[in-house]
Amino acid sequence: MVRVEDMRGFSHLAIAKSEDGKRNWRISDHPVLCRDAKAGEEQYGLEDPRIVWLKEEEKYAITYVCFSQGGPLVSLAMTKDFETFERVGPLLPPEDKDASLFPRCFKGRFALIHRPIIRGEAHIWISFSPDLKHWGDHRVLIPIRPGWWDSHRVGLGAQPIETPEGWLIVYHGVREAASRSIYRVGLALLDLEEP
Repeated sequence: MVRVEDMRGFSHLAIAKSEDGKRNWRISDHPVLCRDAKAGEEQYGLEDPRIVWLKEEEKYAITYVCFSQGGPLVSLAMTKDFETFERVGPLLPPEDKDASLFPRCFKGRFALIHRPIIRGEAHIWISFSPDLKHWGDHRVLIPIRPGWWDSHRVGLGAQPIETPEGWLIVYHGVREAASRSIYRVGLALLDLEEP
């Protein structure tokens, strides 16, 4: 799934396919998830999809960013076939980006990694839900680190990757320099049962 932009500058989500997953990618002629101008949370477009298979739901869960008048926020859509989609809607209020669900539950709860902006700080957080609608137990997972390469903000890269050693988290960190923002990649390893 990829972000495409229409002639008006609005972003939508489309399907990209390749025979071997390496070359000759083809993007669908029409987006599969278009912004809904009537839905306030989507009026300025969609981007940044991350997809996981949720065994408990027997569906793919797609977290993506919507742009509203209040700023960016994380929404969720579900699908079994990438042809029909059920929009679950916003998970948390603005300003929030860089989100993905874990592909399995922990102690009966879904887990979401995301990057809200709270008091001007952009840490990576984790939140939990029993039903993908009501979220709580919010806590900072990967904080910014003053003086380091990730001192200005951090955000999730790919969805969490399960390994025998733990959940591998690929993230970006930003340091502000005099003339520009410097982005770098980082890795974190979380506990398999209690991320």
